[in-house]
Parts: sequence; C-alpha cells; structure tokens
Amino acid sequence: MSNDPVLTVDGLTVGYRSGRPEPSALAGRVLPVVHDVSFEVRPGQVLALVGESGSGKTTTGHAILGLLPENGEVIGGRIGFAGRDLTELSPKGWRTVRGSAISLIPQDPTVSLDPLRRVGHQVEDVLRLHTDLDAATRRERVYELFRIVGFDEVERRYRQYPHQLSGGMRQRVLIAAAVASEPDLIIADEPTSGLDATVQKQVLDLIDELRDRLNTAVVLVTHDLGVAADRADTLAVMRHGRIVEIGPTARVVEAPQHEYTRELLDSVPARAAARNRFGHRIDSAAAPVIEVTGLRKVYGSAPPAVDGISFAVQPGSTFAIVGESGSGKSTTARVLTGLTEATEGRVSLFGTDVTGLSRKQFRPLRRRVQFVYQNPYASFDPRFDVFDVVEEPLRAFATGVALPRRQRARHRDQVIAALEAAALPAEFADRHPRELSGGQRQRVAIARALVADPEVLVLDEPISALDVSVAAQIIALLQRLQAERGLTYVFISHDLAVVEAFADRVAVMSRGRIVEQGPTAEVFAYPRQEYTRRLLDAVAGRELARNGVFA
Repeated sequence: MSNDPVLTVDGLTVGYRSGRPEPSALAGRVLPVVHDVSFEVRPGQVLALVGESGSGKTTTGHAILGLLPENGEVIGGRIGFAGRDLTELSPKGWRTVRGSAISLIPQDPTVSLDPLRRVGHQVEDVLRLHTDLDAATRRERVYELFRIVGFDEVERRYRQYPHQLSGGMRQRVLIAAAVASEPDLIIADEPTSGLDATVQKQVLDLIDELRDRLNTAVVLVTHDLGVAADRADTLAVMRHGRIVEIGPTARVVEAPQHEYTRELLDSVPARAAARNRFGHRIDSAAAPVIEVTGLRKVYGSAPPAVDGISFAVQPGSTFAIVGESGSGKSTTARVLTGLTEATEGRVSLFGTDVTGLSRKQFRPLRRRVQFVYQNPYASFDPRFDVFDVVEEPLRAFATGVALPRRQRARHRDQVIAALEAAALPAEFADRHPRELSGGQRQRVAIARALVADPEVLVLDEPISALDVSVAAQIIALLQRLQAERGLTYVFISHDLAVVEAFADRVAVMSRGRIVEQGPTAEVFAYPRQEYTRRLLDAVAGRELARNGVFA
C-alpha cells in the first residue's frame, strides 16, 4: 500500500471578489484571504487546521473541495490529489471527484440535511450518484452504513426525518454519507461544534474508527485545540490566512515555536481560568443566597425535566451545573430566575421562598438575580441599539412615569458604567448589536445583567459559541467582576475543563436528577458515579491538561 501523500497543497492563495458598488477603487478586485498555504496529508493521517474565526481555515477546506462561494476563487498555488491539480477541474470533473474520492463532513447538520426528506434517502443519494448499485442494494448499503455509525433499528432510522433525530444522530447521518463511497480524503469542517462532550467524543471516535478501517486521510478544521491535540497527527496553526506553524501535534502543543501558537494555547479557557483565579473569599458560614429543595418541573405528559433536585449556593461563590443536553440544566436555571414556574419543591432566594410568588411579588427579587443567555443576539430586540439593550432592565424596574428622552438621559451614566465594567468603551452604546462580534455581543449581555446591580448572575452556556481566545477573555472578565463586586454565579456549562478551573462547587445532572455534587476539585478528582467519570473521560484535551500542557 502506497504511503505517498493523498493530498498536497502547495502555495495555495484564495481570494474573494469585492462586491462593493462602483465607483469604489476596490470594485471587482479579488482580495486575498488565504496566503501561500502548503501542507500534505498521507493515507490514514489526520491533519488539523486550527485557528480563530477569520483565520482562513474553513476557506482552505472549501477550496480543497471546490466549494468556494461564487465570489471566491483560487488565485495561486496547486492542490494535488490523485495525480491531478484540483484547481484545474471543470464542474463536470468535480462531479466525479467530490462525494466519491473526496467527501465533506459539514459543521451544522441542521443546515446540511434537507428537513423535508428522510435521512436514509439523503445518504442513498451519494450511492445513486457515484455507484451502479440498484435500488434494493443501495438501501441495504445504507442500512449497513447506519450500523457502522452506531445506529440501532436501522430500518426505522432510514425512514426518519432530521427533526426526529438528536444533534449527535444527525451528525452520524452526515458521516454515513461522507464514507458511503469509501473516499480517500475527508474534509471534516468543525464536525463536533455545538455537541456535548460525550456526543463529541462518540463522533470523533467514529471518524477515527472509519479512518482506520478505510485508511482514509482526514483534514480536520477546528477552533478547538483540545480536539486537535487529541485527534491529529499534524497540527497546522492558521492566522490571518497564513500557516504560522506546522508540525507533529505533540511537538506543537508542548513546545510551540511561534508567538501566536503560544498565545492560542494560553487562551484555552480552562487554562486561562486557572491562571486568572483571583482567590475570592467565600464565607461558608453565611446563609446561602440560593436554596433549592426537592425541585421538580414537568411539562405535560413528558418525563420530568427536573426531578427532585436539591442544592445550596453560598454568597460570592461559583456553583456549576453540568450534564449532557436534556439533563435539566437550563430548566433549573430558568426556574431560579423566575422565567419558569416550578411544579413542586421549594426555591429560596436571599431567604425568601419564591416558589408560590406572583410575578408582581417576585419582581423585587428579579432585579437581584439576572440571567445571561447562551445566545445573546437572539435575546436582543432587533430594533434596539446597544444603549437600548443595556438599558432594558432599568426601564423594566423603573418606578413612576417619565418621558422617554428624560428617562434615557437619567439612565445614561448607569448604562455607560455597565458597558465599561464589561470592558466595552462608552461609544459602543450607539452601535447596533449586528455590528458587533460574538464576543462583543456577549459582553453587551453581561453589561445588561450588571446594569441592575445584581447580586447573582445565572449564566447559561455563556462561552459555548465563542472562539477559544474570546471565551478566555469572557471567563477572565467574569472572574474579575466576581472579585470586585462579590457576585455569586450559577454557571451552566457542558465544558467540564472550564468548570474544573472556574467553579467552587459542581452539581452533575442526568435525566433531570443530580447524580453527584460537591467541591469541584473533589468531584473531578474522585468521581463516585460512572456517569461523572464518563463525562470527564469525554473532555477533549484533558489528558494534556493533566500533563501540564493546558494546565
């Protein structure tokens, strides 16, 4: 079996044609975004392209697949595959290569799968296009592929629609489609983005098993250094469209040569959280600010979303709730903030039982407990500028009636102070959220929570959608605010590496129940439950953390 490179990228330069209207001097020009990129991948190897948003890694992957948008084009270099330069292929030539010899595992299965067609038919499309199999044989082959990717009841799965499957299951469908023709090369573009750690591990294990079975080469595009460190043979670090460092993965993560690689490793949120701990004091003798006893929440005839949980949160501490999707974490957070009513049990805030309170009675306490959403942009009124977004709680809690202009003037100092506390300059008040980056929007969401001068923040996956360096900045911001203001945090997360470095106590949830809780260091070092051990084993990069690389 030949060990010659499956893929050779040599001096690749990619640009996008400017869409600016005339008479702009840039109109019609091709502006390079990927510059002189070179690497090779051999059979059975995994090369990871890592970097932040805008680094050029996804554009590089799409250029290899011939899937650049209409305004994108390869303007220099060569992409060698099976003795051909892919940059010279015609559309007809691409139809014989893409999906058969080269396959894609895309980032978002929700977008990539047709919601109106059964998933089995969508996998069968690959076989219809690239094989001579008859209809009956194609169906049997799809059943076989579904077994390979870990499905049971394959005939039922074949008939299901995407909305009937979980996120992890939908990603397995895409993997089945990608390997259906036994390709020589797979481009995996953020294949586990947004998945729980345990599902992420299952998907990555599956890709590894199929790579071993088929001796397929893999280009893994990811911003997750833990995933890259665990899974790749070679690591290529991209910044501003260039590869700034490339080499064997162990060497790059343990002895990085480029300053940016060192910065990226230092920015791993768990590492940043451990480094930036302010040593805030927690008065363990003080009365808890939150006490939950026997809490249940049931929606209709479904099994309980939250099933008899109890815990307490000390003032000035960070209490983390972790678990897989559907474990009940977010429902618990919504009950704590009065956004959802409890079915049974007791919730006490600052010594007051809030379980049976009306909205009007709960109102004074709501100001003291603020919620920070996972997706801040979805929680912003699209008509509002940043000032309006941050001012919203002040308007909600205002007493009396004031003219809008006078009210805005009265609140301006508070809004600016909240923005500055969230590390945003005052001039951001006049911008619109759509003009901001993901990290800036999350800071606006934090500023909106701070403007009411709360004592407790409930944070629901506040860094899950952010680049590694931006996530580290948000964690550092939260740590500073806690040290300065004595804030108490309830931190909902599936990122156990961050929780390990950031939280004082942790509760592990599964199917609506707390299966284990205690001091974070104790629970993570000596987990008593098999479920907790499974969650911890699934954390990408944790072995490196134990060895001090990400510590």
